[in-house]
Amino acid sequence: MSIIKKIAGSIAKTEYARRAINDGADLSEFNEKPTARNFLGIFLVCFSFIVSLPGVGLIAALSIYWHEPLLIIIGGPTLIIIAHLFFFAGMYLAGGKYLRALFRWATRVTIEKLI
Repeated sequence: MSIIKKIAGSIAKTEYARRAINDGADLSEFNEKPTARNFLGIFLVCFSFIVSLPGVGLIAALSIYWHEPLLIIIGGPTLIIIAHLFFFAGMYLAGGKYLRALFRWATRVTIEKLI
């Protein structure tokens, strides 16, 4: 028995994998119409990308222009942390239900193919 089949067998013994296989986890969650919460989450994720790197670039340019190195030393990491908070909030709002459905389906398909 190969190492991959041994790993798949031990994963299949877990409660999560057994439930995903027994329930026949599928992607039917994606057929539902997105809610306002989903759209807000997607907006926050997109906003986090807009804030992060362009924002740090702008702070770096202003830091060089104003000869204030503390601006980039303190402002850069602070802006990245804020962007991450927006991203995590957006993922929580938009992706929780869908991410669970995707992982359950991927677990079921992978285990069924490997065993």
